[in-house]
Formats: sequence, structure tokens, C-alpha cells
Amino acid sequence: MSARPRAAGPDAANQPPPYEGRNLFDCDAALRAGVAAFGAAWAEDSLRAFGAVAGGAEARAWARDANRHPPELQTHDRYGERADTVEFHPAYHALMALGCEAGVHSGPWAGPRPGAQVARAATYLLFGQLENGTQCPLTMTFAATPVLARHADSLPALARDWLPRIHARAYDRRFLPVVEKRGATVGMGMTERQGGSDVRTNRTRATPLGRSGAGEAYRLDGDKWFFSAPMCDAFLVLAQAPGGLSCFFLPRFLPDGAKNGIRLLRLKDKLGNRSNASSEAGFEGATAWLIGDEGRGVPVILEMVGYTRLDCVIGSAALMREALAQAIHHARHRRAFGQTLAAHALMQNVLADLALESEAATMLALRLAQAYDREDAGAVALRRVLTPAAKFWVCKRASAFAQEAMEVLGGNGYVEDSPMPRLYREAPVNSIWEGSGNVVCLDLLRALARERGGTAALEAELSPARGRDAAFDAFTLRLIADLPDAAADEARARGLAARLVLAVQAALLLRHAPPEVAAGFCASRLAGADGRVFGAQDGVRAGGAIVARALAD
Repeated sequence: MSARPRAAGPDAANQPPPYEGRNLFDCDAALRAGVAAFGAAWAEDSLRAFGAVAGGAEARAWARDANRHPPELQTHDRYGERADTVEFHPAYHALMALGCEAGVHSGPWAGPRPGAQVARAATYLLFGQLENGTQCPLTMTFAATPVLARHADSLPALARDWLPRIHARAYDRRFLPVVEKRGATVGMGMTERQGGSDVRTNRTRATPLGRSGAGEAYRLDGDKWFFSAPMCDAFLVLAQAPGGLSCFFLPRFLPDGAKNGIRLLRLKDKLGNRSNASSEAGFEGATAWLIGDEGRGVPVILEMVGYTRLDCVIGSAALMREALAQAIHHARHRRAFGQTLAAHALMQNVLADLALESEAATMLALRLAQAYDREDAGAVALRRVLTPAAKFWVCKRASAFAQEAMEVLGGNGYVEDSPMPRLYREAPVNSIWEGSGNVVCLDLLRALARERGGTAALEAELSPARGRDAAFDAFTLRLIADLPDAAADEARARGLAARLVLAVQAALLLRHAPPEVAAGFCASRLAGADGRVFGAQDGVRAGGAIVARALAD
């Protein structure tokens, strides 16, 4: 028997057309509103241009291919000599070039101006809707740069050879000394297998090769359990110096052009983040240069961690946005029981609830980036409190969000032909890396205890929205009144982080979103309903208007 011929075209088979050929900036009203509200309106033209590329068919094919063809470790070359390199699919390199050309790795540092962090965050949010594995080396380069710049006086090679190439909007994939390259990237190596987040238990040893102190050379011997993006040109690593745990600058090549003593032992076989290489590494007499003083490694590298946590928030908001867009796109084209899925009241409630969560995450990510744009006391205090809380809550919500959005597509969302499995696998990583949930919640408690202006900065953030919604007013008054007791009780840290973020998200929506969005968020999130299943919220109203705003046709 011959096979029955299929009807031609997606429409004939009741399938949606591919979600591509869209401008990701133009179709996202929440992102555009946040860019304007938080001081980056000057970047709209470049964001629109990047949104067109990120939403194009070619870039989306790169994302698919980079994840279907994961990196491969080459420990030795054909002659038996140590290689310690990683080979990537060409699509990975194309994505890295796209990100570098857009300044994802360096924008605010190479061209500082008011709103630069917000503009870069918006670019990162667009890029995160496309592909997430390449975000890791771009993020680490972005986060390491202010640390390197701060300590360039003690290590002149940083200013002379490294920072100009880090700032360059160029991706140079070649495995060469930095002086022979057009651009450079920077990774990190903090954790070891016996300690994980408890880096003070690190065993890697740093021995002075001559004089000790900032900018001096040390010999490193030991191992790293997670050595992120091992094809970066250099790394910030933690090791035990004679004076205690210290931070070091570790390049892949030595100043004379010889390869440094870095051995790549194996690549991690991860749940997701498949396009990105995460490795285990050993140091065999590797040479590194001390950044800061001996014994001050944690404070030095925590400056970098603040920026990487910011990107965890932005990256999770990007995952939510892409999952939401895929779900709405499918529901608008797929017909069931006589009408499109999006026309059914219950599906509309699910999509509207997801849209509220996504817009709140986007606005929070951009507002947090604005706090990194400024150095006044209020902005510094706010970001020290809000960064760990946002990292906990937004990244936690992303996994449940991706699962619900996948379900909108039904079986079509569960197969690898769909982007939804990749989004679902990506979602947990931002919650785990750069401090898992308990770690960042403990950091929140420490920030509230140590940061004198933390509570005042939080109140200043919430007060402009008061008087606009009764549920918000009641919720925030309870939060502020409860803050001293909750901040002193470790067991309540997760609940405190969630409440704090929900309050800030609601305040941002009340000030910068349409009334139906703000009212829906406050009614459904601020009355003890934050843990419910998406679509089970009684407080979401005007679902059609909320969904229409979420994704412009």
C-alpha cells in the first residue's frame, strides 16, 4: 500500500508556521517599556536591529545546530602532545561572533554612558531568547572586566594587552596568545569537588615564584571541578596562597607564547546548556598572577559574582520570554474544538498568567541593571539586597514557567524538533550556577544585616507605587514590618526573598505597565497565591488584552 499523502503546508495540517522572521524587540512591549523607563531609550535603534537578527531564521538555525552538536574535548593532538582544547560546531562560533559584535560581553565597559547597563541587559535579553550556552563565556567576560580594570595598576599587562581586546567587539576563536588576537574572553574557576560553593575549603595551592603580593606571579597546583568555558583566553581562579584564599589571573598562554600548565580532564555531561563546554581542569605548575591581596580572594571575586548573578536574572527572563512567545504563537495558530487554542477561556487564562510572570521578570531584570548603572549609595544598597533575591526567585520560577509553556504545545512541545525541550533543560542552570537557592538567600540575609541602607533603599523603591493598589499597599506594609524578624531567621530566608521580589515586581508594574497587567499581577501574586499552578489564579482579568500585549503579531 502506498503512504497517504500529507496535506501541503503547516496550515493544512493544523500546525503553526515556524516562529522566525520576527523582530524580537518590536514584538515585546514590556521590553520596550523597560528600556524607555530605565534610561536606555537612546539604544532603541541598535536593539531593534539586533532584535531582527536574533529573530531571524539563520540565527535560530545556529542555535539549534550548536545544541545538537555539542563540543568535543581534545586532550592530545595527532602526535601525542597535550592539546587541551575544545572543538565546537561552526554554529557556536557564529553565535559567539553575533554576541561579541553586539557588545554583550563588553558594552558598558567599552563605552560607558547613562543607561549603558540597561541597554546591554536588553541586548542580553534578546540574545537569551536565541541561545543560552554561548551566554556563559559572554557573561563571564562581562563580569570579569571591572575586576581586571580595578587591579590593572598592579599588573600592567591587563591594561596593555587584555582590556583593549576584551573591549573589542570582535570574536577571535583562534587558540593563540592574546597579543596575536583581535578579541579576548575571560572565564572563571572557583569550585572544587570537595567544597562546591564552600570555596574556603579549596585545596589548589598557589606558591610565589619570587616576590609575593598583588600583581606577582605564582605557581598553581591543584584541580577545579567546574572550569567554565575552557576555551576562554584567561580565567579568574581561587587558590590557597600563603596568606589565605586568593584570586588569580590565569591565562591560557604565558608571556613568552608557551602554553600554560592547564590540563582539561573531561567535559561535563550536563542536563542542558549543551552548546557550552564546562570542564574539569587540573593545574600542573600553571603560572598565574595575584589579583588584589593574599587572603582577599572571596571579596575580589564577589564583584564578578554580582554581575554574573545579574545575568542569571536576565537570562532567566529571556528564557521565560522565548517560552511565552512560542506558546502564544502556537496557541494562536493551532485549532481545537472549533476554534484556536488561544480563543478558549481556560487557555487564555494560562497564557495571560504566563505573560504576567514574564513581564514582571523583564521589568525586574532591567531595573536591576539600572541599579548597576549608578554608583550612588541608594543604588549600591538596592543592588546588594535585590540581586540575590532576584536571582533566587526569577531563576526558580523559570523552570515551572518553561514546563507550563511546553504543555501549551502538547506533544508537539515534548519532541526535540521543538525548541521547548531545550528551553526546559536550560531553565534550571541559572538557579544552580553562581550560588544555588539556599546560598543566595543566605547572601540576602547577610546583605540586609551588613548594608545599612538596604531597608531604606527597598522602601524607596516601593513607595512611589503606594496608593495605586490596595493589595500592594497591604503586602508591602507587612513586608517592611516583618523585615527585621525575617532577616534574622535563616529558616525564613526563601520566603523573605520571594516576598521581597514580588513586592518590587508589583511596584514596577504599577508604575510602568498598563493597568490590566499591574492589577492582574497584584491580585494574583500578593495574596498568598505565589506558589499556585499557572492558570489557576482567580485574580487574572482582561486576559485577552494581556496576551495581546505580550506578543505583537
